[in-house]
Amino acid sequence: MQSFAQLSKAEEKFMNIQRPDPTIVTPDLDDPRFLWGRPIPAPGHSAVDFEERVSFSRLHSYRLARARSALKKSNLGAFLCFDNNNIRYITSTCIGEWSRDKVARYSLLAGDDEPYLWDFGSAAAHHRLTAPWLETDHCKAGLVGLRGSVTPKANLYKKAAEEIHDLLKSAGVADQPLGVDIVELPMIFALQECGIEVVDSQQILLNAREIKSMDEITLLNMAATMVDGAYQVIAENLKPGMRENDLVALANKFLYEHGSDDVEAINAVSGERCNPHPHNFTDRMYRPGDQAFFDVIQSYMGYRTCYYRTLNVGKASMPQRDAYKQAREWLDAAINMVKPGVTTDQIAAVWPKAQDFGFENEMEAFGLQFGHGLGMALHERPVISRLISFDDPIELKEGMVFALETYCPASDGVSAARIEEEVVVTPNGAQVITLFPADELFIANQY
Repeated sequence: MQSFAQLSKAEEKFMNIQRPDPTIVTPDLDDPRFLWGRPIPAPGHSAVDFEERVSFSRLHSYRLARARSALKKSNLGAFLCFDNNNIRYITSTCIGEWSRDKVARYSLLAGDDEPYLWDFGSAAAHHRLTAPWLETDHCKAGLVGLRGSVTPKANLYKKAAEEIHDLLKSAGVADQPLGVDIVELPMIFALQECGIEVVDSQQILLNAREIKSMDEITLLNMAATMVDGAYQVIAENLKPGMRENDLVALANKFLYEHGSDDVEAINAVSGERCNPHPHNFTDRMYRPGDQAFFDVIQSYMGYRTCYYRTLNVGKASMPQRDAYKQAREWLDAAINMVKPGVTTDQIAAVWPKAQDFGFENEMEAFGLQFGHGLGMALHERPVISRLISFDDPIELKEGMVFALETYCPASDGVSAARIEEEVVVTPNGAQVITLFPADELFIANQY
């Protein structure tokens, strides 16, 4: 397989490869695909010859350029990434859900050099064959500690640190701080023993990732479209005799059949489990009149959803309807605030205080009246909450994508409503991309 550098111009054009352009650091808002007066596209998942859908070469160019720009604007010489989301953002590589909690893969973006990637065993050889946007000699097999399973006595941390130090020297940045996102402590110690100053770069990389290109926004919308369909499956099967785990299984099946690359979690909470919110699912069987809420957290091509809906089983009581109406009002108040230039403290201010809906403090209520960025991670910028936003407000910008979610316990003491919408910040305000009906309480299989 030829390396990226060896490809001719004709081969590049034929393979639809775009070399990363360091000048592309923000979306071109004059791009005709930014037609904010029209719905954001949600095309089919396959590539076709008769219309442009998502351009993955353009997507890679954009993400790498954003990372390069962030690096140049910082006082760092390089980014060393163990966070799978940063690795995918910079290198456009992924080896699936298996790697999520292993801290087994890492990448280096040093100076003006092309990204280096150390992947798990034979995955490196696979990338050399199938990822021509990476230099072949920059795709390496690597391993450090597997979260401590490999003892530091094996010297893998030391060898990795020494190799990284040599590459920093080659890039001319060994005398500058090295930014690291998440890492095992022995790896930090090994880097420091090489004389490398290690600092936190996660904040810099999250800032780089906060503005989405139209390719990213399209992928986020496609992911939300899949959850629209999953909720149709849930609504059709939400009836007495079914259990929370049954609906979680059906939703997982639907999502994987329709292209999900990772169903991270599905919350399914019902009946007396609704208040307080436990953030999980069990084998509880649904009963007539239960209030039930769900959160579908999954990704398509690495871009995630966080998408709550509340449905009732067959019928609904007045306390349940009132709780839903209140949760919807809180949510709509936040959505109506969304536009470029608004700050997150202004949005948090429209939500009730923790004590107003039964909690002692904002830490205990965290995540219930909540906003969080979406992208390659479930929680990106901005984060919106009464716990933090008044002390550290963030300005909303065109091209941000985030979820807004509210929760309201019912006066019956057990039921509760939970609603969430994903929004894109446009010049005209919020464009909602989560479309399963939620304006009013949805009664599934109504009696």
